[in-house]
Amino acid sequence: MTEKLSIQGLSLSRGDRLVLDEFSLSVGSGEIFRLLGPNGAGKSSAFSALVGLIPSTAGEVRMDGESMGAGDRRLRKRMGVVFQDPALDDRLSARDNLGLAAALNGLRGADAASRVSEMVTFAELDGRDREPVKQLSGGMRRRLELARALIHRPSFLLMDEPTTGLDEPSFRRVWRAYRRLATEEGVSILLTTHRAEEAELCDRLAFLHGGRIVAEGTPEELRRQVGGEVIEFVAGDPEIAAQGVSETLGLEAVVHGGKVRVVTDGGPGMIPRIADLFPEGRLESIELHRPGLADVFLSLTGHDLHGDPAEVAA
Repeated sequence: MTEKLSIQGLSLSRGDRLVLDEFSLSVGSGEIFRLLGPNGAGKSSAFSALVGLIPSTAGEVRMDGESMGAGDRRLRKRMGVVFQDPALDDRLSARDNLGLAAALNGLRGADAASRVSEMVTFAELDGRDREPVKQLSGGMRRRLELARALIHRPSFLLMDEPTTGLDEPSFRRVWRAYRRLATEEGVSILLTTHRAEEAELCDRLAFLHGGRIVAEGTPEELRRQVGGEVIEFVAGDPEIAAQGVSETLGLEAVVHGGKVRVVTDGGPGMIPRIADLFPEGRLESIELHRPGLADVFLSLTGHDLHGDPAEVAA
């Protein structure tokens, strides 16, 4: 796959705190790449540095092989940007919002009018495009945000938590639009998220924790880093239960969210061995599942995607 964007050694400090630490990744042409991490991990800081909202202290960015600094106007002109917070004018219509975006990006006359109509259709707003944006649903507004970011035909799309607050039907429609852009038009997409289920839909992703990328790969490659299967159970005091499993079965057990969690090979055979450790009625629930991306993140960082730490049994 041809490399579209390369970021090398991007660093950013706020006061004495290092927000981004040697942040590096690459995104291929037509690839959907996600940054996955909890709030405070540095996702939005990386986003803001790339678009020039805050200055980075070190690092290089290459777009289509051309070297430029984060926030460089040449970089910004080649990108479409969707911010986490809404940036539409609610008093204007969808068509007027798109017309304003076209003018700001240098489109004029017939080209601008044609592109606005094209993006109204892309956002599935035909027949609603002359209503004030405040009358549109959340899914309609989010599709309009995406259409506005694409008005100048960028080859790269940068989006910060773009599906926050969407219901399931709207979420699916937006994701169909992303996939169509990538596969049919070759647009490269870099998104941030803290939702593991959304990251499963991407081509590749990177885990961001404490301002550093701790792992990168396809969803399947990252799941293989955990190995085995995940068993989670509830049995009385979770710390005591975890310690019992650790001492008796030799498994590393962690307490997270009120449950005891172990990763092991031969998971189905391990369930009755765990159950035998507890008197009748003490084992409230036990479940087995294949590692998901949330499990991988917890195993690699010791924190969940809400930023909460797990406790390892002594």
